[in-house]
Amino acid sequence: MSEDLPPAPSPQRELRASDEDRERLIDELHEHTVAGRLSTEELEQRLQQAYAARTITQLEELRRDLPDSSRASALSLRARRSHLTRRLVQETGGSLSLFVLGTAVWLVSGAHGQFWPVWILIVVLLSLARSAWALFGPAPDLEAVERRLDARSDRRERRLQRRRRR
Repeated sequence: MSEDLPPAPSPQRELRASDEDRERLIDELHEHTVAGRLSTEELEQRLQQAYAARTITQLEELRRDLPDSSRASALSLRARRSHLTRRLVQETGGSLSLFVLGTAVWLVSGAHGQFWPVWILIVVLLSLARSAWALFGPAPDLEAVERRLDARSDRRERRLQRRRRR
């Protein structure tokens, strides 16, 4: 009996479209019209369909034959950069805890001699500066930052698995 039922739609594809979603699409359609990808008649048809659309899927159908607009690309880049920045701050926060621990050891041991925990801080800050330059420098390389963050995460995961096996 359950074989007669149609497959359940994906919950993500059936999300209701908001006015902001429609306005974002309309801005993209205007940009494509100015670029010459859509005629005025096609723009009018798609605008009517955009205002009538009820779901995100229906809005996506209106842009499926068009390349990403510069605004959409910029928003996507900004979201990805923001995500990578959060990951980078989390990684740095974990590394700074090692500096704090080293400083505590230095203080407990009498705080004599050179302040050696500064070397931990220098390594952490150099790594942070390298990744920040790749994220926000003149030629952002988000893929390189993501690869480095993923490699760190993979190494950490392997270490945890080795510890669990012991």
